[in-house]
Amino acid sequence: MASPLALAASDARTEPWHKNLRHELGAELIGPRPTWWWTGQPPQDCPGRQPDGTLTSLPLPDLASHSRQQVLDYFDNTWTLTEILLAGLCGEEAFFRPPYHHLRHPMIFYYGHPPVLYINKLRIAGLIEKPLNPYFEQLFETGVDEMRWDDMSKNEMLWPSIQEVHAYRQQVYRTVRGVIETHPDLASGHAPITPQHPLWALFMGFEHERIHLETSSVLIRELPLPFIQRPAAWPKLHPSADRVAEFPPCHGYDYPANALITVPGQSVAMGKPADWPSYGWDNEYGRRETALQPFQASRYPISNGEFHIFVTEGGYREQRYWSATGWEWRSFRNLKWPTFWMLDGPAGLHRYRLRTLFEIIDMSWSWPVEVNYHEAKAYCAWRTERDGVPYRLPSEAEHQALRSPQQCAAATISTLIDPVMRADGATLASQWGWNCNLAHGSSSPVDAGQPAATGFHDVFGNVWQWHEDHFNPLPGAKAHPYYDDFSTPCYDGQHQMILGGSWASTGDEAGLWARFHFRPHFFQHAGFRLVQSDTDGGAVRLDQAGTAGQVYEDPQILNEYLLLHYGAAADQMPYAFGPCDAVDFPVRCALWLLDAAREYGVTTGRALDVGCAVGRASFELAREYRDVLGVDLSRAFIDAAETLRREGELRYLRKDEGELGVILNAMVDPAIDRNRVSFRQADAGSLPAELVGFDAVLLANLLCRLPSPKSLLGRLGGPRGLVKPGGLLAVFSPYSWLPQFTPPEAWLGGYERDGQPINSAVALSALLAAEGFELLRETDVPLVIREHARKYQYIVTHAGLWRRR
Repeated sequence: MASPLALAASDARTEPWHKNLRHELGAELIGPRPTWWWTGQPPQDCPGRQPDGTLTSLPLPDLASHSRQQVLDYFDNTWTLTEILLAGLCGEEAFFRPPYHHLRHPMIFYYGHPPVLYINKLRIAGLIEKPLNPYFEQLFETGVDEMRWDDMSKNEMLWPSIQEVHAYRQQVYRTVRGVIETHPDLASGHAPITPQHPLWALFMGFEHERIHLETSSVLIRELPLPFIQRPAAWPKLHPSADRVAEFPPCHGYDYPANALITVPGQSVAMGKPADWPSYGWDNEYGRRETALQPFQASRYPISNGEFHIFVTEGGYREQRYWSATGWEWRSFRNLKWPTFWMLDGPAGLHRYRLRTLFEIIDMSWSWPVEVNYHEAKAYCAWRTERDGVPYRLPSEAEHQALRSPQQCAAATISTLIDPVMRADGATLASQWGWNCNLAHGSSSPVDAGQPAATGFHDVFGNVWQWHEDHFNPLPGAKAHPYYDDFSTPCYDGQHQMILGGSWASTGDEAGLWARFHFRPHFFQHAGFRLVQSDTDGGAVRLDQAGTAGQVYEDPQILNEYLLLHYGAAADQMPYAFGPCDAVDFPVRCALWLLDAAREYGVTTGRALDVGCAVGRASFELAREYRDVLGVDLSRAFIDAAETLRREGELRYLRKDEGELGVILNAMVDPAIDRNRVSFRQADAGSLPAELVGFDAVLLANLLCRLPSPKSLLGRLGGPRGLVKPGGLLAVFSPYSWLPQFTPPEAWLGGYERDGQPINSAVALSALLAAEGFELLRETDVPLVIREHARKYQYIVTHAGLWRRR
């Protein structure tokens, strides 16, 4: 089996993304970048330059004491590191070729995305007034958070050219630099920059770019070798990369023995103090205290050498080691060894080399293995069977206990012991033994750095480490108004916690407080260590029924929605004294749009049903619209809608009492052409960039279930709006705001501001008016949801119909 990372360039020119190849730059993108490439400081003039000509990361700024020059230096260092990394793309095709898994945008997006965020956040904070390029600032605003490993984008976007994005980067660099050079609150003796200060948006831009510096390095690592090249200014591989690999590796020689160390029971506190003088993401704040029982953890992260035994003993072949979802992923990818291992000879020999960011080297057995969460959990199961001892991954609380004691007590920590605020990458490696902040351009041996006072290596740096916790908010955490959908959409039980940072982590993500996450099938520079304990370590799980991320995956809720969408009126509301006019809600929503299209003479070409649930409104729209797309976050809903599209019918249970009920059959009217309809699982807050220009968009009972309603509302208009000029928008919402789904700071209304009540319907109309929508009509629309024969939800939605000017 060939690794997807080893594929050569394709000669075919039939893929949709090939239309982006303009063949305008030629050899200018092959080899060292010409002078024009650098839109900020060139590497030789940039702060952070090392004697060998490479660039390392500067320390994270202290927001209580930094000078204006230090902020300029940090910005230049951030900006130039990104351009050095992307100078590793060889040729035009490297910018537009999608990753092999099709789960992220091509690299051209990440060339334009960080500068766009600077502009959008600076505008929100009032630091600049006008957009630089409204089209770019919508196109490049939102990335991709795929639902599953098989949720593959078709990459049919026509992206701007490299030259166009380059010119935009020049504009943004000058704009951001101008803010730094002129803002009075960066003058000598300034007050601390806090989350309430408009300049927080500036530092938000820095740290956001640094996140993408790291995640883009993973995407480049996944590109085939013909499309990459090592930039001269990028940090060099760790010196151990030169070591010749032995086969098979020898335990205790090629990689270290990895004993368990006992950690005593203790109370640990998590959460960044509100007055800590560095930038932090919203999820870092708040506080949680956990009482830990004694546990044991491996001294080092699991090395390539240790993982090699799992591979050779058939760990990837044995389903019993894998979770059901993990085995589905492994089978879909047909993996038999880690993705960054490159087969070197016949498969049965189990000889491998290692893909680093820009090259393939001999296998470094003592480096940490880099795998996803599914692989880490399978290894734990295999070791449990082999050793007869129950192993798992650490919890977030246990990670706190692995740290040196002075890094655990949040109330007493001083900035003096946060190394990332004190030293650049090169100094962190030489004085602290941390491989982070781009001290090196790769991982290093798990025993190369200095251990924490507790005896554990690589608690910080080298590779991120997977944990048992789902990504979750600490009690007291609040979304920041400048970026209210940074964390909250991922508090869904579908994102796994990673902690500790990697060699490529810089700035805030390399520091003491970083809490980050990825979906369990995704790759980062991430590994893991083992824990043995009689408890779960206080791991926070959000996949229990009833949590926000799981409500609409529950089989009972699925049955209720199938009844709501397809049930006969007598099944939805069997009592004559009940609200019989509230049945068939999805049909009435669709009819409202269809009637409006006829009344206002709007074409019925393409319609988008956002939050389509099990699809009835989508099918009803297809009576007149020739192409209807229904999207929903729930996999259960989309699977049901797709079955109805494919088969025309689906059996479900109408619950009557307890376990009693009646099997019914949901059916699509045979008069509807189901081929006009398609369904797609997607997050309404980050819809795919290619969705633009629909004749009609329907949002039914959706807004008050979104982590950030404004993220969706902001996509409706503008140069790449979901609704085309002249098109229709129908919104139905009861405005049932609940912190379970939407943080209070992101509610459209339902609260007081300056002693005045804020009404959601009024706020919605104002937001849409600002996006260029004219309100045509509004009314109240009832609906009823049957839970069982004697319990019903009666809801009155506010309905509004808008036309885009």
